[in-house]
Amino acid sequence: MIQKIGLAQMDIVFGHPEENKKKVEKWVKKASDDGCDTVVLPELWTTGYDLTRMDEIADEGAKDSASFLSALSKKYSIHIVGGSVAQKTQDGVSNTLLVTNSKGELVKKYSKLHLFKLMDEHHYLFPGHEDGIFTLQDTEMAGLICYDIRFPEWFRKQVLLGAKVVYVVAEWPAARIDHWQTLLRARAIENQCFVIACNRVGSDPNNEFGGCSLIIDPWGEILSKGSQMEELVSAEINLQEVDRVRKQIPIFQDRRPDFY
Repeated sequence: MIQKIGLAQMDIVFGHPEENKKKVEKWVKKASDDGCDTVVLPELWTTGYDLTRMDEIADEGAKDSASFLSALSKKYSIHIVGGSVAQKTQDGVSNTLLVTNSKGELVKKYSKLHLFKLMDEHHYLFPGHEDGIFTLQDTEMAGLICYDIRFPEWFRKQVLLGAKVVYVVAEWPAARIDHWQTLLRARAIENQCFVIACNRVGSDPNNEFGGCSLIIDPWGEILSKGSQMEELVSAEINLQEVDRVRKQIPIFQDRRPDFY
């Protein structure tokens, strides 16, 4: 099955959800007009890292954000891996990925498991506790968020649960953009899956972000790579490549999990 994926490598208006919604609709429309089956948004696209105001600007239960993305999916007949939003819950605020299908149905909410202390997430956000698995077009996929990719055991768990495609949404700083590309290629190669990663560009009061969004095949080849500017990064992926690569080098048959 061949799908076209578009990554909305966008800048984010710091702390202004309504302004960011206007931007997101333009990106979703652009991806739809470009023939994409799925469009991917970056991490915390509603607010950016305006952490000190999260209690004020976070979305209660992510209901407003989910409704907004569902409406866009239905309007433009496109799947949306909706980056992540600040979701207010009874436990606190979580950094939560939303996925909607082309019918406008919410098919997944995943809250970031690993909080990044260097950006003070642990002071303002509550970690998730569930996997990132979901299904689109009869294919098992998963969604992870930014810092999650530094934990190969967490990434591998998604693949062992059936994911053939792993989406990563991020606000990855420009200072460590080499790590971003290296880690993502490694995760694709060692798990023999597609890795589709959308990073933001631009800056906030404390950070500059690196873009370099990537679509990587199960062999580790980069199919498309973003710059450090706002753009739609896109490529076609053939899901049959996952099975082909796994047959060529059968690492999942050769694993020795009883030793590790």
